[in-house]
Amino acid sequence: MAIRTKKETEALYRALLLPRIIEEKKLRLIRQGRLSKWFSGFGQEAIAVGVTFALSQEDYVLPMHRNLGVWTTRGVDLEKLFCQLMGREGGFTKGRDRTFHFGLPDQNIVGMISHLGAMLPVADGLALAAKLQKEEKVAAAFVGEGASREGDFHEALNLASVWKLPVLFIVENNGYGLSTPTSDAVPIENIADAAAGYGMGSVIVDGNNVLAVIEAVRNARKRALKGDGPTLLEMKTFRMRGHEEASGTKYVPKELQDKWSTMDPIERFESFAVSKLGKKACDTIKQEFVKRVEELAEWALEQPEVTSTTEQEMGDVFAPVTPAPSNASVVSTQQEERRFIDAITDGLRAWMRERPESVMMGQDIAEYGGVFKVTEGFLEEFGRERVRNTPIIESAAVGAAMGLALAGMRPILEIQYGDFITCGFNQIVNNLATTFYRWGAPLSVTIRAPFGGGIGAGPFHSQSMEAWFCHVPGLKVVVPATPADAKGLLLSSLDDPNPVLFFEHKKLYRSIRGQVPTESIRIPLGKASIARLGSDVTIVTYGVGLHWALEEAELQSKKGRSVEVIDLRTLIPWDKETVLASVRKTNRVIVLHEAPRTSGFGAEIASEITELVFKHLDSPPIRLGGADMPIAFSKAIEDDIYSAKSRLSDALDRVMSW
Repeated sequence: MAIRTKKETEALYRALLLPRIIEEKKLRLIRQGRLSKWFSGFGQEAIAVGVTFALSQEDYVLPMHRNLGVWTTRGVDLEKLFCQLMGREGGFTKGRDRTFHFGLPDQNIVGMISHLGAMLPVADGLALAAKLQKEEKVAAAFVGEGASREGDFHEALNLASVWKLPVLFIVENNGYGLSTPTSDAVPIENIADAAAGYGMGSVIVDGNNVLAVIEAVRNARKRALKGDGPTLLEMKTFRMRGHEEASGTKYVPKELQDKWSTMDPIERFESFAVSKLGKKACDTIKQEFVKRVEELAEWALEQPEVTSTTEQEMGDVFAPVTPAPSNASVVSTQQEERRFIDAITDGLRAWMRERPESVMMGQDIAEYGGVFKVTEGFLEEFGRERVRNTPIIESAAVGAAMGLALAGMRPILEIQYGDFITCGFNQIVNNLATTFYRWGAPLSVTIRAPFGGGIGAGPFHSQSMEAWFCHVPGLKVVVPATPADAKGLLLSSLDDPNPVLFFEHKKLYRSIRGQVPTESIRIPLGKASIARLGSDVTIVTYGVGLHWALEEAELQSKKGRSVEVIDLRTLIPWDKETVLASVRKTNRVIVLHEAPRTSGFGAEIASEITELVFKHLDSPPIRLGGADMPIAFSKAIEDDIYSAKSRLSDALDRVMSW
């Protein structure tokens, strides 16, 4: 028996009853046209309440949109919660997201995003952090049976099992997706059967029996804290209302509704509570809650609509950057010649030594040292806990990095080839990028991605995908071109409290050398470099394009042309002042990059130049990028047809002859 005392019985009855009474009020407001949307958990309260009741207050909970009982059982401020649910001033997200799309770090609650299944890998990261920090915590993550078909579900289970993480995966099997019966979407009767494929324990639970839920969760928690790894708990229940209230339930057979209405979790526990507390006590609690909820809801609806200013909204896209450590410097007197790849390795090693809370993850980065050998020797120096091979699960790896960051760790994730970053795209653009703006949680996650062509690697190992991410508010995008910049920009990226994509050009790894400060220098993000002074024309570029531009500038000097070369170094944020000042001086500009020309980042730069310094231009800006085609395996095709380098000289002739 999960509940033994009268005090526990009353506490659980209160916890179970409160979300139901809130639900009933919400449904009345919907019918009255005073609330536009509501995802009802009516009939499923025993799961959210039972799980949260069984956990420690220190455990992490990652609820979904029908888990109101998580928030109420955790004792969340109800005035703020009602303002949040009503979309009024005084809620938790400043009007930036709705219902339960947010987190409360002080309550160890991490809310959902709309992409179902996406929070399961985040639970892995939170659980890993607890394990590394030697804390007695588990992470309990909710998901519906429909989202158990999502890749994140399977990647998260795989990672949790391999690393024996203290995670409880709570599947609420309520019989339907939106309108699709589970039997039409899942080829097996029990979602819990999936656990066997990952070597983890599983339990099928009567999700409408709150006592059964509590007992199952407590057992799984004990198992996790003993080091026995994750558990998949399938909670069998039923959704009595529509997917959202407007959807209705016409697609549900009447006999199913009738069957499950006899198993209402509130009524089932209420008979137990009455036997322990007495009917009068139970009625008093119910009346107290009805009055309180009615007053809270009406009060919240009287609060003003959320308003803001452009400055406030734009100011919260990125977390503020704290000053670099006192021992960091931009200028160093001691330097040594290093290859591009060596500078990155040096920066990573310095960071790992400085910050014991840093954790490196990626495919083959430990014993093997990564496919490019950037992390060779790190396992021996920093140990297996901090240098971790991941399975081939880019999405789960990004999600786990987010969980680590939420728990105060400093994760560094290597994507083996930048081309494979697409497999983690959703986690990057919808989870990492939006979290600080939505609910104020900074995420210090650095993702290293070897990218670019020039090595005859073909369509899937040669792409330049930086522009995809420059379109996503909340991400910083860094592309170093020299060994010194690689080290200094990497350390600044690792310092940054925001998610940073750090693109490392594979062609440059072993082909260029330069003087690199031996100290842990920091080069500020968002500050371009004038790589070569000139007066006739400006080339704005980054990454491998810098070396193409410098080579061509030297050839042009023999024709009597003075070419200024600007290395952006950081694309988001990019240094408009330096670029515009150069164009005002030279009056002509070429924007150069390796990525395809159409919709490349050069289009943004050229557009800003035209808009802001048009009167200084003696010719139209020229955008020079790769051909709009995949990169061929044939190096001759890449060099002669695809590459912008082959067209740079002609572009300079055109811009100068205008």
